[in-house]
Amino acid sequence: MTGPVSAQSPGPAIDRRAIPPAARESRWRAEDGHPIRRIDWPGAADGTPRGSILFLPGRGDFYEKYLETLEEWHRAGWRVTASDWRGQAGSGRFGRDAVTGHIADFAIWIDDLAALWAQWVAETPPPHVLAAHSMGGHLVLRALVERRLAPDAVVLSAPMIGVNGPPLPLGVLHAAARVMCALGDPLRPAWKWSEKPGELPAGRQQLLTHDPERYADEEWWRAARSELVMGPASWRWVERAYASWRRLEAPGALEQVSTPVLIISTAADRLVSHRANLAAAARLPRGEIMALGPEAAHEVLREADPVRSAVMARIADFLDRVAPKRQGSA
Repeated sequence: MTGPVSAQSPGPAIDRRAIPPAARESRWRAEDGHPIRRIDWPGAADGTPRGSILFLPGRGDFYEKYLETLEEWHRAGWRVTASDWRGQAGSGRFGRDAVTGHIADFAIWIDDLAALWAQWVAETPPPHVLAAHSMGGHLVLRALVERRLAPDAVVLSAPMIGVNGPPLPLGVLHAAARVMCALGDPLRPAWKWSEKPGELPAGRQQLLTHDPERYADEEWWRAARSELVMGPASWRWVERAYASWRRLEAPGALEQVSTPVLIISTAADRLVSHRANLAAAARLPRGEIMALGPEAAHEVLREADPVRSAVMARIADFLDRVAPKRQGSA
């Protein structure tokens, strides 16, 4: 399966169902020794690095879904890396089974990100850009608020700053999740996935993308690499997510982040809160928003070509303005 190549990244069509020839998969070890998958494009396509981009996917996600985007950035001259979150994709599980996603606390992921960032920055040419999707975007904002890293620029695709759920105060939602953890096993799934474990639920594509071929790429990778399959989150994950959101909602939290941040969000998102994303962009001193409408679902980097091309162009423009190539970079 191939996808189109944008004007900024000329070359042969990108095979979304194969690891690109220039990329190398490996594992890095977190500070406690836990092995976590990564993929690297070790050098710029033309030998002259534009800078470096580190990409983190969302909840239950895996970097294989974003190979097209990562390869395009590489062809545009960037040194590119992507990583799993521990407990997802090919980096282990912490739940009662191989399907439920669980983490004891989001702070574990923040620690992992800070450790990877420090190692990666030392290995790669500037400027250094951090990009992330959905839950990954939430964790990047947490790390910025806690001053665990200092990228030159940040790009967030449909960040999970809030959920598109019941219109209740955050404190009420958090309290309800704590009750659910107390009433049963906190590691049990927080919602039903599908009638058959491991099978993607009906109607899921409509939540993610208007492009059936790009959606099918995810199913292909799940079949080719069974370790990538993940379903619902645990109730503890839900409770910790609300606790983490409360940190971002604290007065002055986002307001003290000095990094340029581009948030790409869609009003049609049925998973994360578009309203929360708009509010976050307004709170960030150097925040920018690309607000989409019914033409885009949650996975804006995997949308149909007209939408995706516009998103990639906006990212390129943003990075050219706030993280230009440094003189003498090599």
